[in-house]
Amino acid sequence: MDSQSKPKVKRSYKKSGWNLMHKKEVKVVLSPEAKEVFEYLNKESVNSKNERTLLKSIKQKIEFIKENPQYGNPLSKKLIPDEYKTKYGITNLFRVELPNFWRMLYTLTEGESKIEVISFILDIINHPNYDKKFRYK
Repeated sequence: MDSQSKPKVKRSYKKSGWNLMHKKEVKVVLSPEAKEVFEYLNKESVNSKNERTLLKSIKQKIEFIKENPQYGNPLSKKLIPDEYKTKYGITNLFRVELPNFWRMLYTLTEGESKIEVISFILDIINHPNYDKKFRYK
């Protein structure tokens, strides 16, 4: 087989090992903080177009994460806030951009069984709070 007939695989999937993990079930869990924001958006989305748009995007991104747990942008380990390291013991962090400059932050861990991946959504935050958390100006 020559090199031109090989199927093309996205580099990020190959590099990340996703092709080895794709048969694992992906479970998405919300932290108490993320759950609070999610419930607020559910309540307010009835009367607010902004909240409705944000909620719809969050639901869509969660589905993307279920399809590919490494969907988000990985953040450098040195950028992981100490708050997350201490509270949740995380060693990786991914960022997903949402409408109106909001962000969703999540980490990946193995589930109780070796056949599942847990995507733990830590925070759903607006841009000013995101900047504070990551000490950006």
